[in-house]
Amino acid sequence: MARVIPLRDDLPTSRPPVLTVGLIAANVAVFLWQVLGVGMEASVAWGGLVPARLLGLVPPPDPAGLPAVATLLSSMFLHGSFAHIGGNMLFLWVFGNNVEDALGRPRYLAFYLLTGIGAAAAQTGAALVAGNRDLLIPMVGASGAISGVLAAYLVMFPRARVLTLVPIFVFIRFVQLPASLFLGLWFVFQLLGAFLGDGGGGVAFMAHVGGFVAGLLLVLAWRPRRRARGARAAAP
Repeated sequence: MARVIPLRDDLPTSRPPVLTVGLIAANVAVFLWQVLGVGMEASVAWGGLVPARLLGLVPPPDPAGLPAVATLLSSMFLHGSFAHIGGNMLFLWVFGNNVEDALGRPRYLAFYLLTGIGAAAAQTGAALVAGNRDLLIPMVGASGAISGVLAAYLVMFPRARVLTLVPIFVFIRFVQLPASLFLGLWFVFQLLGAFLGDGGGGVAFMAHVGGFVAGLLLVLAWRPRRRARGARAAAP
């Protein structure tokens, strides 16, 4: 999900991040099913979100696959590679626990799923504008939903510190970055990728942008009236 790698933040939680751990476990279990069970290609054909299919323009690539609308959810739990799921789950672990703690588990789960759907809608809209091949490329991954989680973290904990691994050619540096800087730069990279292209890397940047924007809108409406935990990080 990014060119730099977050390792941990400095905000404790008041309760165990049960739901975040559960989401990670669910994603890993589905990925193992993909790799050890039906295979990557078949699993993506079965549950990946194909914009043209969602819009009713083409039949499903796998006649036994899920209904098109169901792929809005199934695609969030499918991944394309070990690096894909590894990066996504790392971001979810670092940033999801505090968002879960602040929103509460039921609201956090709804938030996660709704921002994932928002991400899928954004990617589908972008594919419709681009047309042709983009409409037929299946989208999989939790990145869109996690992008929403990042937006919530940015709003609620902008002054948290994130220990970040920064690769510089063959060198590696560890730096402490404010969450506002880390996540702001992350979002800029997604915008650049969405509007300049990913160079054939197969990254659904518009889904990241859509999930992030959906997360911003939802967290502004849903965040607790009381000051979120980590008051030092969230204080003006």
